[in-house]
Amino acid sequence: MNPNSVYLVQTDTTVGFSSNDFEKLAVIKARPKTQKILRTTNSFKTLKKYTRVPNHHKKRVRNSKNSTFIYPNGESFRVIKRDNKFFNFINKFNILYSSSANETKKSFDENYAKNISDVVVITKDGFYEDIPSSLYKLYKFKFKKLR
Repeated sequence: MNPNSVYLVQTDTTVGFSSNDFEKLAVIKARPKTQKILRTTNSFKTLKKYTRVPNHHKKRVRNSKNSTFIYPNGESFRVIKRDNKFFNFINKFNILYSSSANETKKSFDENYAKNISDVVVITKDGFYEDIPSSLYKLYKFKFKKLR
């Protein structure tokens, strides 16, 4: 599997594009390349390579489910739990940039998503939109719910 390809895959929350190449995702989503993109990771061990979780929030991050955290360094990550169906996919790469599989501010269109992605990963459940992850901004001691 080529990590720089753009994969259309059912993630833990919704249908999404996943890739190691954030610039490709930015072009697909028609976003400025300076706008940060969420990364999904398979474990806390992998997460520790990219950011430091403030001590005050370690338990909150570890016990969270379907939650994305923006860390003090400005990077955003969501750790995928082992019991999630998306874990088998993300575990092959350890970490990938991830974004919803739709045009910016529009709803999911399967034909558009299939045409724009390099590889389509279909499971027996097919594709479905679900509730997006909760989004929290972490500070040294405080946190703020953004979504």
